[in-house]
Amino acid sequence: MYSMNRIQKIETYTDISTVYKNTAIEELIAYHNFNEDFSNYEQAQILIGMCMDNRKSLRIPDNFAYILRTGGANLRYSEFKVSYAISVGKVQHIALIAHNHCGMVNLPERKELFIQGLIERGGWNRGQAEEHYHTYSHKFEIGNEIDFVLSEAKRLRQRYPKITVAPLMYLLEDNKLYLVQE
Repeated sequence: MYSMNRIQKIETYTDISTVYKNTAIEELIAYHNFNEDFSNYEQAQILIGMCMDNRKSLRIPDNFAYILRTGGANLRYSEFKVSYAISVGKVQHIALIAHNHCGMVNLPERKELFIQGLIERGGWNRGQAEEHYHTYSHKFEIGNEIDFVLSEAKRLRQRYPKITVAPLMYLLEDNKLYLVQE
């Protein structure tokens, strides 16, 4: 379990930071954590960047969000899609959702598993699999989930200064969203 001095539980509306009040970020938290009744949406209100991990699922209404699922919620290589959601989709809010026990943390620990999986299930030879790992693993390793989501939020805020970016944490133990302390 993560230290509660780095993440803040969101059990009531008063737990939501004033920065996110009356925004799509507050709506996201209300739908997911508080089981609020769904509203109807004609267009997306928010861009959600979250991990591709299959253990996470958000409770949100149809048409509410653009969702980019990438390893570790790493949007560095999805920036055109982020720009599209902002420019054409007209979203003004981004929720970056990290989660605990993320597979993009400490990739070197899973190097051999990665290589063997490509050999056995991908039909690759060892040389191809090793080269693939060495070429890309450093781009997708996120280090620590909390530090990464904070740094990614900071990067996106600098890139898109008019957009509100919320770093959030999803705990697999209770399937709830938490605010990440900055």
